[in-house]
Amino acid sequence: MSAPIDLAALPHDFLWGTATSAYQIEGAVDEDGRAPSIWDTFSHTPGKIDNDDHGDTACDHYHRWPQDVALMRQLGVGAYRLSIAWPRVVPDGAGPVNAKGLDFYDRLIDGLLAAGITPSVTLYHWDLPQVLQDRGGWPERETAEHFAAYASVVAERLGDRVSHWATLNEPLCSAWIGHLEGRMAPGLTDLTAAVRASYHLLLGHGLATQAVRAAAPGAQIGIVNNLSPVHAATDHPEDRAAARRVDGHVNRWWLDPVHGRGFPGDMREVYGVDLPEQPGDLATIAAPLDWLGLNYYFPAYVVDDPNGPVPHGRSVRREDVPRTGMDWEIEAEGIESLLMRLTDEYGARKIYVTENGSSFPDAVQPDGAVDDPERTDYLERHLAACASAVRRGAPLAGYFAWSLLDNFEWAYGYDKRFGLVHVDYRTQARTIKASGHRYADLVRAHRALHSRAA
Repeated sequence: MSAPIDLAALPHDFLWGTATSAYQIEGAVDEDGRAPSIWDTFSHTPGKIDNDDHGDTACDHYHRWPQDVALMRQLGVGAYRLSIAWPRVVPDGAGPVNAKGLDFYDRLIDGLLAAGITPSVTLYHWDLPQVLQDRGGWPERETAEHFAAYASVVAERLGDRVSHWATLNEPLCSAWIGHLEGRMAPGLTDLTAAVRASYHLLLGHGLATQAVRAAAPGAQIGIVNNLSPVHAATDHPEDRAAARRVDGHVNRWWLDPVHGRGFPGDMREVYGVDLPEQPGDLATIAAPLDWLGLNYYFPAYVVDDPNGPVPHGRSVRREDVPRTGMDWEIEAEGIESLLMRLTDEYGARKIYVTENGSSFPDAVQPDGAVDDPERTDYLERHLAACASAVRRGAPLAGYFAWSLLDNFEWAYGYDKRFGLVHVDYRTQARTIKASGHRYADLVRAHRALHSRAA
């Protein structure tokens, strides 16, 4: 039985949303001037993606976006978090702008606004133009500079209608999983490249923040990090020290620099890689934020692993703990603890939960319905934890459920389904799941509660 959700704790203007990303849903990878991204290359490399899936068609959102906006209206959400595909807008990574690519996002933004839905735009959700990767990618400083130029192009075109911007989504995944672990594009296993990429991603964030503010005065700008509460699996001093290192790797490395604290010294020692610093960089990276984005999925329970890869700590699998279809531990209290950490330790003035959701195997019933009680329970528990954090003082301003649609789940292909809406990939038919209907009920209940109070 899920914990009751204290909807009254959530502010009257709480933003209820859903989220997606470009490569996971758009398809149309070679239409209207779009060039390949690192994910086109990676997903077409044999053995990299489960079932050798790829995003060539995905959810065909590029052609079916009016239907998807109509689904959002049906859910009653007030906001939609989308990402812009850099190789659709600036196919060569730098230089000429592809008018047809920008036109697509122009139409989508107008369609959202006509439906009464606030667009929340993420500028980078991992789809680096392949041409820039061929020139060195994120380990090279010029990529950060090109990112800022691309951000300026998008903000100049959409900034008259979009006020809510995120620079990067989950730079941890781009740097650590893409350059250190090799499980995501571009598929490298190089510590030096990973650390340099992490630095230039955050430099790109700072430069893009400046570029968007210059192009769209009044823009509200943030960065989206995937964070995990990190716990020592035992009381042994070695495991506690390992938990500190893992926390530095997963959380502090990404939070400290954007809050003016620089890159954590203890982690610099762990990595042993010189940062490509230039004068003024740290101030650029620490450009003031209007909000912080939190993506939360699971906690980490850690033991020392001195002979393992950096950060020399590894997560252990706890038994008799509920888990999602991704085999990720379910711990709703984790989202509350992270919201409080951002509030108390980092002084966040406004936070959005920019992603939170769960994958479970869904079965379409004979009548066409999709009943997903586990996902519904997950949603309710995490929203209850969010409301509890607000009661404790967290400045939580909105929640974006991941995801609007079942989609291409990166290295897992299409087997893992996170959507509030089921997608039949053969026919592209969309069906709102029971969890989607429950989310819609909560949105309506919250609005009714505050309309009565007014």
